[in-house]
Amino acid sequence: MLDTSKRTVYNDDHSMFRDTVRKFYDKEIVPHLDRWEQAGVIEPAIMKKMGEAGFLCPTVPEAYGGLGLDFRYNAVVAEENSYADSMVLVTLQSDVVVEYLVHYGSEAQKQKWLPRCVSGDTILAIAMTEPGAGSDLQSVRTTAVRDGDEYVINGSKTYISAGQTCNLLIVVAKTDTSKGARGISLFLVEADRPGFKRGRNLDKIGQHAADTSELFFDNVRVPASNMLGEENQGFIYMMSQLPQERLSIAVSSQAMAQRAFDEAVNFTKERTAFGKKVFEFQNTRFTLADLKAKLQVGWAHLDWALSRHIEKELTADEAAAAKLFHTELLWEVCDAALQLHGGAGYMNEYLIARIWRDARVMRIFGGSSEIMKELLSRTI
Repeated sequence: MLDTSKRTVYNDDHSMFRDTVRKFYDKEIVPHLDRWEQAGVIEPAIMKKMGEAGFLCPTVPEAYGGLGLDFRYNAVVAEENSYADSMVLVTLQSDVVVEYLVHYGSEAQKQKWLPRCVSGDTILAIAMTEPGAGSDLQSVRTTAVRDGDEYVINGSKTYISAGQTCNLLIVVAKTDTSKGARGISLFLVEADRPGFKRGRNLDKIGQHAADTSELFFDNVRVPASNMLGEENQGFIYMMSQLPQERLSIAVSSQAMAQRAFDEAVNFTKERTAFGKKVFEFQNTRFTLADLKAKLQVGWAHLDWALSRHIEKELTADEAAAAKLFHTELLWEVCDAALQLHGGAGYMNEYLIARIWRDARVMRIFGGSSEIMKELLSRTI
């Protein structure tokens, strides 16, 4: 269980909210995680349950069915979600994709979609990455060509989280192929549009319950009113939303690192080797002491970053640094925690094995550690 008694960023209201989230996870999420892992996808109905409980998209304004809360409530859900080593679908919906609708959607788009996002009836995905375009978004080849009152979308995407379960996508496409990144626009595409096809649910190293897909767009027609924001402004919109996405990943990584540490402490205090508990060996205690110190620093930094974000002061380079630091810390902690489990750590029946697998992608998605370093180096 996460100990939040010494956190500086939260107040009593957040603590009560956390208690409700934790009880929900214990009852409705954790008992089903193994089944979802095996199935390679969650049951979409769980999103409706989360919506009914008020855990989806807390920052959506009340005028559109949300609670109109600050991002700290998102962070509470993200921390509890990741401490349980649960699905990324929740943070994708609440922390990343819905923000595009809130900030750039027309009044009609907001009225139509935001209440459904909050309730969990609409599951969101954002289709950015392509076979030949990852972090380099200017290389996107998917196109959207104006044809009267419609746009015709052609192209393919890959590594799309929630690709199998989503029913509404934000699609990144070129509306002017001569302008590179400056020719990118965003479109709302309903999953039942003719010409849209889901490919296979990709076989990943970890995060098996988080479906990740190939998507195909073959002359998919959408009304011009499905454009999100203004034409050719998509790249600017994405850059504007990246700080919160990267902060969300940092939040999840810190909570997952804490869970890995806690699993290692519990295991080493129970497991016996050479006539004494594994915890009693100096190497074990010193390894855990080092990790505990780093986690302490991590929590303090995370609260700082959250406070900066709430005050709308968190800069793009600060968010990149947070993403870099907390994902790298996660990998250090979970790898050491697995090592302290010995052979048991390599067995899937132990939670640390799943955490270790799930943690690996955190240093890649949302911008790899190398990209974060490149961005930070430009500010020096």
